[in-house]
Amino acid sequence: MKPSLLDLSFDELKEVFEQMGEKPFRAGQVARWLTAHVPFSGMTNLSKELREKLAAAFREGYARVAEKQVSADGTEKYLLELEDGNLIESVVMTYEHGKTACISTQAGCAMGCAFCASTKGGLIRNLSAGEILSEVLLLNAQLGEGRQLTNLVLMGTGEPLENTENVLKFLRLVNSEQSLHISFRNISLSTCGVVPGIRRLTEENIPVTLCLSLHSAIEEKRREIMPIARRYSLSETLDALQAYHKKTGRRLIFEYILIRGWNDGPEDLAALEERLKPLSCHINLIPYNDAGRGSFQSPSKKEVYGFLAALERRGLSATVRRTLGQDIDGACGQLRARHMET
Repeated sequence: MKPSLLDLSFDELKEVFEQMGEKPFRAGQVARWLTAHVPFSGMTNLSKELREKLAAAFREGYARVAEKQVSADGTEKYLLELEDGNLIESVVMTYEHGKTACISTQAGCAMGCAFCASTKGGLIRNLSAGEILSEVLLLNAQLGEGRQLTNLVLMGTGEPLENTENVLKFLRLVNSEQSLHISFRNISLSTCGVVPGIRRLTEENIPVTLCLSLHSAIEEKRREIMPIARRYSLSETLDALQAYHKKTGRRLIFEYILIRGWNDGPEDLAALEERLKPLSCHINLIPYNDAGRGSFQSPSKKEVYGFLAALERRGLSATVRRTLGQDIDGACGQLRARHMET
């Protein structure tokens, strides 16, 4: 397969044109077209000869829409097909502050979390930096001209910090002035707790919002539903997160899927207080959404807000995440899993 231009940094793109004997400004022209998700044939300020040379040596690297679902609340769920036929998921959510894209970093997932449909079929492969970028550019183009997306969340299919080098390059690509120039502070990265990846992110000093999929502050209970917790203890994981906070100054986010009768008791509250109160952090409380597929039970609205009030009484910063896309395959991996079943 020919190399993808989306995998190249702007400096690497300039080298391509220098090697072709073209002026360096051509790199800027092509970068703008790539950001707009335009194929070589549509890059009208390039000569036909140059477009043919590019198409002969490279591919753009774009994903395509295989299926799209739109919720009554406006949430858009995309099943995207990569150039090798692999399927990934992306979501666009609308908030008062703008539009947020939730994107995938792997085709499939090896983490095996008991509550997540993304693990169906296991991990197929990592996405390249350009493939991750292709999701963002496609979604942005679907929304209109110019930059439509304001925020990114690396929380779709896959574990970002099991694909660390490609994710780091993607972050630099999407932050580049020659791309969408999305601020690191408008990007959230969610991890199950891959400690070496957290440390690598700390070394790079890229100040995204780092989120941990916690779901229980009780070590034994967390191991029941998250195999990663058997590799890295919660204490080790929290130490790595605290080091990231000290390096970047970014407040930590803890995602807590609330599951009725499993992690919503007094002992769970006590463990959260003990583990998290010393940290500069916020708890993102997420009502479990099984969509009729899982073995866990979704909490009622009353139970969710009762748990929230209990957290606040203990002095913990917390909010309930706005629930979107419940009338479609909105949770991670559900649309892809349904497609794989057919």
